[in-house]
Amino acid sequence: MSKSIRRVAEAAARAGLEIEIRRMGESTRTAAEAARQCGCSVEQIVKSLIFAGEDSGRLYLFLVSGSRQLDLEKAASVAGEKLVRADPRKVREETGFAIGGVSPLGHDETVRRYADRTLLGFPIVWAAAGAHDAVFAAEPRALINAAKAEVADIVT
Repeated sequence: MSKSIRRVAEAAARAGLEIEIRRMGESTRTAAEAARQCGCSVEQIVKSLIFAGEDSGRLYLFLVSGSRQLDLEKAASVAGEKLVRADPRKVREETGFAIGGVSPLGHDETVRRYADRTLLGFPIVWAAAGAHDAVFAAEPRALINAAKAEVADIVT
């Protein structure tokens, strides 16, 4: 088990979230790829999107349903500053995850997290588990709580 995947499993356990991490054998980097691999709808895929504060450089994680788009104005409003795309190297250095495998779990406390409220409309959602082909399923409210994310209106 890779260090990133182990970190996700340990974070879930610390939060009391029972998960089974699956290695799918093929990429789950995009919501469409993940939905095919997981056998679910695109809506049930949790996209983990990382942006940086334009002035502070602070990282922000946005958990968004696979069928929705992050609204940058709404996201900036909840973050309290204008947002820009985060540099992939900075994401890797500060979160330990590479783009395409960023998990909702296992982040440093300095990364502020927000979750799209539409995720709560599903009985089960699927999220990245620290590698391009690793995923896990969870009940949305339990996942959001384990991720220490604030539910917010952040999508279009």
